[in-house]
Amino acid sequence: MKAPGHDTFEGQILALLPSLRRYSRSLTRSDADGEDLLQDCLEKVLARHGQWRGLNLRGWVLTIMTNLYRNSRRQTGRAPFVELDGAEDIVSVDPAPDPLERSRLEDALNSLSEENRAVLMLIVIEGYTYQEVATALDIPIGTVMSRLSRARQRMGERMKADNVVTLRRPK
Repeated sequence: MKAPGHDTFEGQILALLPSLRRYSRSLTRSDADGEDLLQDCLEKVLARHGQWRGLNLRGWVLTIMTNLYRNSRRQTGRAPFVELDGAEDIVSVDPAPDPLERSRLEDALNSLSEENRAVLMLIVIEGYTYQEVATALDIPIGTVMSRLSRARQRMGERMKADNVVTLRRPK
């Protein structure tokens, strides 16, 4: 079976998969739930292919995923906090000098509100513009900028606070 070309709808969706997978995992804070959200999103995107108007496929798919996540949260209520499981498959370019840095970073990300975490992940990790995020999340661009600012500030505070080690005084 031949893979779809990059110029086809399916080929463009395939090219978006890594980005969508990261975003779904950041929303759900779980690999398993993130995969479920990704699968639900792809199912809806493929079923609604005829509704796509040919502009900004990334934004359209991102909006569908965000709305699916919001709807599932409304239906199930607030789910308990779940640790990221199976994060071994995330590739690191060079090892961190602090062995706890990854854990501290994950804790700092998880301490953010859902809205702030989504904006931070989309802009900083995925490289979307402020306008693309505002359109995808259906919020004003000023709200995107303030959420990003608050998220960065909170991350900085958490990373700085978690980097303090208290030592016992010798007797």
